[in-house]
Amino acid sequence: MVHLVLDDLTALPTAISAPILATWNAKEDLLDLLALARSQPDREHIADRLYRFYYHCAHSGLPELKRLAITVQTWWPQILAFIATGITNAGSEGTNRVIKTIARDAYGIRNPVNQRLPTRCATTRRGRGHLDPHQLRRAGIPGYWNRP
Repeated sequence: MVHLVLDDLTALPTAISAPILATWNAKEDLLDLLALARSQPDREHIADRLYRFYYHCAHSGLPELKRLAITVQTWWPQILAFIATGITNAGSEGTNRVIKTIARDAYGIRNPVNQRLPTRCATTRRGRGHLDPHQLRRAGIPGYWNRP
């Protein structure tokens, strides 16, 4: 499948295909670098993949890829910690996203208790069994629990 996409891109005019291929290569290099997580790679292996990523970004001539390289350089200590330990904050980021989304939906509810209730319902496992769905419906909180 990938080869078919690359063949189609190379068949296009260079002005169209060159930036797409450069971006594709940089993306693949970044994924190769991040794939080293939890494999306990040595420093040379990490440096090689990081150099390859920076090389493709610098020689692409695309300002977006240069910005991506600067972002990776800025966040490099955290990226290296992820590669070394395999630990991420993805779980907490996902929970924060759910909280913000539910809070946005509950905006305008005057009672603070009723405003916090859907957030607790969405983010806690143990609390879900103890919440009364009828209380949510009476509070007029928008969401899946108010659908007929």
